[in-house]
Amino acid sequence: MMAGMTGEETRTAMSPPIRSSAQDAELQPPATRAWMTRVVIIGIVLTALNLRPAITSLGALLEEVRDGLGMSGSFAGLLTSVPPLCFAVFGVMAPRLARRFGPAAVVCAGMVAIAAGLAIRPFAGNTAGFLVASALALMGIAVSNVLMPVIVKRWFPDRVGSMTGLYSMALALGTAAAAAVTVPMTRALGGSWHAGLAVWAGLAAVAVLPWIPLVRARGTALSRDAASTPASAHGVPPTSAAGQEPSALRITRSRTAWALAVFFGLQATAAYITMGWMAQIFRDAGVPAGTAGLLLAVTMVMGVPLAFVIPRLATRLPHQGPIVVALGVCGLVGYAGLYLAPAGGAWAWALLLGIANCAFPLALTMVGMRARTGAGVAQLSAFAQSTGYLISIPGPLLVGVLYQHSGGWGLPIALMAGLMIPQIVVGILAGRDRTVEDEAARRR
Repeated sequence: MMAGMTGEETRTAMSPPIRSSAQDAELQPPATRAWMTRVVIIGIVLTALNLRPAITSLGALLEEVRDGLGMSGSFAGLLTSVPPLCFAVFGVMAPRLARRFGPAAVVCAGMVAIAAGLAIRPFAGNTAGFLVASALALMGIAVSNVLMPVIVKRWFPDRVGSMTGLYSMALALGTAAAAAVTVPMTRALGGSWHAGLAVWAGLAAVAVLPWIPLVRARGTALSRDAASTPASAHGVPPTSAAGQEPSALRITRSRTAWALAVFFGLQATAAYITMGWMAQIFRDAGVPAGTAGLLLAVTMVMGVPLAFVIPRLATRLPHQGPIVVALGVCGLVGYAGLYLAPAGGAWAWALLLGIANCAFPLALTMVGMRARTGAGVAQLSAFAQSTGYLISIPGPLLVGVLYQHSGGWGLPIALMAGLMIPQIVVGILAGRDRTVEDEAARRR
C-alpha cells in the first residue's frame, strides 16, 4: 500500500518529485538492490509480527487488567473496540503520510509508536492513561496495516500472493504467540500483568531496525538525484500543465470497493471479538486461565499455515467466493459449538474459529487483486480498511454490553454467528473478477 499513492493531493511543478523506496532501489547497483530487497522482506516480516500482540496480549490478561484498573464489563467492551476505531481514524491518513515522507519512513515511525505505547500503557496508572497509550500503539499499527499491501505490490508485483501470504503468516504468528505466552510469561515475571504487557514493546523496538536503512537510502537517493532527474524518470506520474497529477479514482463509486470494505469490516468484527473476548468465554466456562490463553493461541495460530496457503490459492482463482463460503461455514459451526459445549469441545471450536479468521489474509489478497495499479491499491486499501474498521467498532463493545446485561455468553455468541451470514454474502460479491479502475469514474 505504498508510494505513488493516491492523487487526491496536488503539487506544483516546483515541488520535489516523490518516489518510492522501490523506485530508488532501481537506481542502485544490482548488489545493492538485492540487499535492499532482503531488508524489505525482513522489515515486512518483523512489522507483521507486531501488528496484533498489542491486542491479543491484552485479551489474555483482560480479567487482570479489569481488576487492576477497576473496569466494568461495558468499559472493557469499549476497550476492545478501541483497536478498530484507531485503525479507521489513523489508517485513512496513511496514504498521505506515505506520499509526503515515503512508506518506509511511515512504517518505521509506526513501529516506534507501537514500542512506545506498549512500554507506557501498563504503567499509566489509570484507565484514561491506559487508553491513551494503547491508542498510540494502535496508531502505529493502523498506518502499517494500510501500507503493507502497498509495499508488497510495489516491491513484489509479480509475487503478490506469496508475499501477502508471508506477511499474513507472520502476522498470525505474532498474534498467536502473544495469546499463548503472555500468561505464562507474566507468571515467570512475578505475576504482574504490567510486566506481562510491557515485554511486547521489545519486539516492536526490534522491528524499527530494518526500516532505518531504507529510510536513509531513500533520503540519499532523493538528495542526489532530485535536482537533475525529471520526475518521469523516477516513475512519478507526469503532471498536467497546471502542475497537477492525474486525478484519483472516485473509489466510492465502485461496488467492488464497497463490498470489500464491508467484508473487511465484518471479518474484523469477528477477529476483534475473538481476540478481546474468546479467552474470557473459555474461562467463564471453567477452563483454566493458562489453557484459555492456549485456546486463543490455537485460534490465532491457524492463520500461520493458512495465511500462506489462502492468498496463493486466491490468486489462482478467477472468483474467490468459494473460499469465502468455506471459511464462513467453519465459523458458523465453531460458534454453534461454542454455544452448546464451550468447554467440552473447546479445542475443536478454537480450531474452527481459527480457520474462519483466515478471512483476513483473503481480504488483503483481494485488495491487491481488485486494483490494477499501485495507486489504485493504495486507495482501495485505505478505503476498505478504514471503512471496514469503522464498521467493526460496535461489535466488541456490543458483546461486552450483552455479556454484562444478560449474565452469560448466549446472546453474544448468537450475535457473532448472525454476522457471519452477511460476511459470506459480501465476500462473494468482493471476490468477483473485476477491478475498481473499471468501476470507478475518474475526477476531471
